[in-house]
Order: sequence, then structure tokens, then C-alpha cells
Amino acid sequence: MERSIAQLLQLESFTKSEIVELLSSDGEDKVQLFKKSAAVKEKYVKNKVYFRGLIEFSNICEKNCFYCGIRKTNMHVRRYNLSDDEILHAAKFAFDNNYGSIVLQSGEIQSPVFTKRIENLLKKIARFSGNKLRVTLSLGEQSYKTYRQWFESGAHRYLLRIESSNPELYKKLHPNDELHRFERRLESLKILKDIGYQTGTGVMIGLPFQTLENLADDLLFMKNFSIDMVGMGPYIEHADTPLFQYRQMLLPKEERFQLALKMIAILRIMMKDINIASATALQAIDKLGREKAIKIGANVIMPNVTPGYYRDDYALYENKPCTDENPEDCISCLEARIALSLNKIGFGEWGDSAHYNNRMGKTETNQDI
Repeated sequence: MERSIAQLLQLESFTKSEIVELLSSDGEDKVQLFKKSAAVKEKYVKNKVYFRGLIEFSNICEKNCFYCGIRKTNMHVRRYNLSDDEILHAAKFAFDNNYGSIVLQSGEIQSPVFTKRIENLLKKIARFSGNKLRVTLSLGEQSYKTYRQWFESGAHRYLLRIESSNPELYKKLHPNDELHRFERRLESLKILKDIGYQTGTGVMIGLPFQTLENLADDLLFMKNFSIDMVGMGPYIEHADTPLFQYRQMLLPKEERFQLALKMIAILRIMMKDINIASATALQAIDKLGREKAIKIGANVIMPNVTPGYYRDDYALYENKPCTDENPEDCISCLEARIALSLNKIGFGEWGDSAHYNNRMGKTETNQDI
């Protein structure tokens, strides 16, 4: 017996086929989906948005992922690497402006020098903030020893996107070599969780070769892995990448945008107490993209506090928004945008994942800075 969307949304969990049905929803069915996810968000994580000051400190990368604009062999990129002082200045800006946390993000590098540099930065950030500024790292695959070293130096969240939970699709996005193995990606996520990080992942939505069934599997992967936080958004092509040759296979950008919103909504219903980021890529398609994601389920936003001179060069995809703003403009803009979404900003709060606290048996804390 076929069920309506309203009946489907009464379920506590979804099968793969049910997720595909929800991803296919349109019109009034989509409205019902978004209404349900907004209600779940309000009940379980409240209408509050947490800032993560994003510091994209280097676009130097050892990887050659087929979708990425800063891939190693792209010779059209102006490479940069912020000094420690520039990174600490950006972190201090976030702290002084009452952000609860920051994200240190760069291209993927594995070396003793890089490991030590991040360790030293973490200790300096902890020192000047009195351990009051949470740090999320998004620095790719590393060894157990490196992850442990960074955790013990003050990083307690880590974002490592699986990109696709389907091994065959993953292979279409990466070179077939030891540096780009799906199994290695998966093992890194397991290590992060075992060490005790608040562990985050994410996927690209609307890729060439990707099906709704693949996306349903992605959501089930996140659920089964018991992930703490998610950052996912629409795939946006970049002309200087091998995947660009398949652009004729892509859905129109507006359809990719709507599909990304549905992924966020469904995940919010499936994993009620996790943190979900409203990705900047949403705004690259729709000027109100990040606000729309917040209204239907996202509860984290990442204002870019990277010095403006470098922002255009951290181009994972084309038409990246907000590269011409300085950090002060970004705050004012986001405050207005979040107010429009009828949410409030959790200034001075860590905004730790409630899911993480629950699975670790920790008491929820909202540390004021």
C-alpha cells in the first residue's frame, strides 16, 4: 500500500527506498518535508545558529581530486600559505568578536613539519583564549599519531568529508592510487571517532554519475556511523578540473540546490541532534541559500575570517561567494541574514554537537567566552 508523504514523515526511521521517495518530493510534498525538518530542528537543537570562524590558511595540496580547484596539478592556481601570525590574527579576530569556535582548513598535507606547525598553532590559540575558543580542524587524512597529537593539543572537532559513501562513485572522483583510496578515507573517520573527536563528514550533492540511490546511501552511512556533525552542499563544477568534462551530465544548478536542501531536511529528521552546517556553496547558487538551509534544518554557519587578499585563491569551485568582504562586513551581513531566518546566533557559545555529548555521556555545556 502506497503511503503519502505525510504518512512517511510520521516514521521514526526511513529505508533507502523511502529516502529516495523523499528526495524526489516536489511541490506540496516538499513543503511538508521542510515543515517537518524545521519542527525537528526547533525541538532538538533549538532555533540557534553557531558561528565557526573559517580560516582557509593554505591552498597547497598534495591530493589530485578530480573535482577540486586547488588540486595539486592545477597550474592556474596562485598558491598561498598564511604565516602563523596571520592565522593567529584571524583567530584572535574571531575570539574578540565573540565567536565560540573557529575552523582551520587547508589543502591536504602530510609531513612532520606540517603536523608540528598545527600543534604549535593549537597551543597558541588555547593560550591566548584561555581555552575558551573551540577549534575544528579540516586538514584531510592523517596518521593516528598525528590525529592524537592534535587532539591532545586542543583540537576537539574534525571535519573529513567522505565525499561519497559509494566506493565506485568515489573512484570516479579521484585518481586510482594509494593516496586516494576510499578505504583510507573511511579508516581515517573511524580513527577520529575512536580518539574522541566530535567527528564530522559530508558529501557533494548533484555530482556526475550520482543517483538518488547513492544519496540515500550517503544519509544511511551517516546515520549508521553515528556521525556528530555534517557539512554538505551542492556540487559546483570548476573549469580547471577533470570532472568538468562531464558537465553535460549535471542537473541544472537550481535542481542541485533544491536537492541539497532536501538532503539537509531528511538528515535533520533522521539524526535529530547533530550539528549541520549551512554550506557556502548554497549561496553560490541562491543569494539566500544559507538562510534557506538554516530555516529547514542547518544550525551552523561558517563566516570567513581569512584575510580578504587570499580568499579568491581558495577556490574549490567557481563563483565562490563573499570573497570581496572583509571579516567585519561578513559579521554584519550574517547577523542580518540569520535574523531573517528567525534564528538567533549563539554568540560566545561552543555549540558542541548534542549528538556527541549524548553518545559520550557528557553533560551539555554552552561555554561563554
